[in-house]
Amino acid sequence: MSTIKGWAANAAGQPLALTTFDVGALGAEEVEVAVDYCGICHSDLSMIHNEWGNARYPFIPGHEVIGRVTALGAQAKGLSIGQRVGIGWTAESCMHCCQCLSGDQNLCASSVATIGGHHGGFADKVRAHWAWAVPLPEDIDLTSAGPLLCGGITVLKPFLAYDIKPTARVGVVGIGGLGHMAVKFAAGWGCEVTAFTSTAAKADEARSFGAHHVVASRDAAAIKAIAGSLDLLLVTVNVPMDWSALLNTLAPKGRMHVVGAVLEPIPVPAFSLIGRQREVSGSPTGSPVDIARMLDFAARHDIRPQVEMFPMSKVNEALAHLEAGKARYRIVLEAGS
Repeated sequence: MSTIKGWAANAAGQPLALTTFDVGALGAEEVEVAVDYCGICHSDLSMIHNEWGNARYPFIPGHEVIGRVTALGAQAKGLSIGQRVGIGWTAESCMHCCQCLSGDQNLCASSVATIGGHHGGFADKVRAHWAWAVPLPEDIDLTSAGPLLCGGITVLKPFLAYDIKPTARVGVVGIGGLGHMAVKFAAGWGCEVTAFTSTAAKADEARSFGAHHVVASRDAAAIKAIAGSLDLLLVTVNVPMDWSALLNTLAPKGRMHVVGAVLEPIPVPAFSLIGRQREVSGSPTGSPVDIARMLDFAARHDIRPQVEMFPMSKVNEALAHLEAGKARYRIVLEAGS
C-alpha cells in the first residue's frame, strides 16, 4: 500500500484537515515527487469553496509544486531519482489526441488537473505523468519558483502563442498575484509596459516590477488618454471593468487577452473590433514545453514572484491570509516546517 499525507478539503468551505490517503501502486508512466515547496493560488481557494462547481471531495489542493523525484514508473521517461522538478495545474493528459500530438497538451479534453479528483501539493508527495513533471533550471530560486508553474506560465503564454515582439507596448490590468508577474515578464521580454491598478499605493511597486507607466484603472480620463496605443492588453483581474474603455486602449491589430477568471460576461462591441481589426482572446496555462521555456526565461532574467512564506502546517492561516486580500503577492508553503 502506498500513501500520501496532506492537507485535504473534505467539503466546500471547511478548513483543511491533515489526512492520509491510500493511492495504490505507482502507474507505469507516473512519477512520484517529494514536495519541498508548494505555492498557493487563488484557484486553490476557488476549488476548496467549489466556486466553479467541479470540485470532487475529498482532495488535497496545491498545484504549484517544487520537489524531488523519489520514484519512477516502469515507462516514465527523461527523469531520474533525485531530480528537481515542478508540477503545475495539469498532472496528466492522454498523449494521443490531436492536441497532445501537436504540442498543446494543456488543451487535451482528457487532461487531469493536479487538484480536484487528484491529490495536489499541500502534501508530503504528489504524483503526475512524467511529461508534466518539468525539470527545473539549475540556477532558479526554488523558494519562489512554485507560482511560476501556474501564474507565471499563464501570463507568459500569450507572448509565446501570439509572437509578441520586444517592441510591443503591453498593458497589464491588475497588479496582484498574476499581474505583478505579468509586469515582470513583459519588462523582461523587452516591451514597454503600462500597469493598470485601482490601488494608488501600488504605483511605485508596479514601477519596481518593471512598469514604465502606471494608470489608475478606475480613472476614465487617464484611460482615454492612452487610447489606441497598446499592442497587447493582458487582463489579470477577476472583477468587472470598464471593458469598452479598455478595448479602446488597443492600437490597430491590438489584442485584449484575458487570463483572470472573470465570472461575469465581458461585453464586446463588434464595431470596436471591426474598425481597427482588434482581437479578444484568452488562454489557460501551457504545455510542458511552454512551461520549460518559461522557467528558462525566468531563470535567465532572474524573474521571481514576490512571495510570502508559510510553513505547510499553517496552511489554513495562509489560505485565510490570501482570502482576506493580504497576500503580497503570492504565498508559498514550505514542507517539513
